[in-house]
Amino acid sequence: MTETVYVLNGPNLNLLGTREPEIYGADTLDDIAGMLEDRARELGLEIDMRQSNHEGHLVDWLHEAQAEGVRAVLLNAGAYTHTSVALHDAIKAIRTPVIEVHLSNPHKREDFRHHSYVGMAAKGTVAGFGATSYLVALEAAARL
Repeated sequence: MTETVYVLNGPNLNLLGTREPEIYGADTLDDIAGMLEDRARELGLEIDMRQSNHEGHLVDWLHEAQAEGVRAVLLNAGAYTHTSVALHDAIKAIRTPVIEVHLSNPHKREDFRHHSYVGMAAKGTVAGFGATSYLVALEAAARL
């Protein structure tokens, strides 16, 4: 039976490819999904990729990850990274490992991006490598 990795994406990530490409790159979320699916297949994993601009959906999907017994969650919470105690608490409430993912390096950006509620609860963080951040996080999830 193939294990599943959830890839959860927060607000505005549906705009990748057109939103500030100098920061986030030219890859769309569909491009990233394709790269992840190819690598996941090689690793014997399946990807379940989702995006929502609504915080509650991300919380619900984290709860679902545990209920469904997924191997790990890759979470790019977007701006909720820096504001959401709810996501922090949801990550702490589940046993499923969560890996925080960022396309850019938040520590090289505005001061308010230096604090991560998600990172405080996550197993680890991969940031600053563009779309490759997701692939690095998938590799880590495969080795957990």
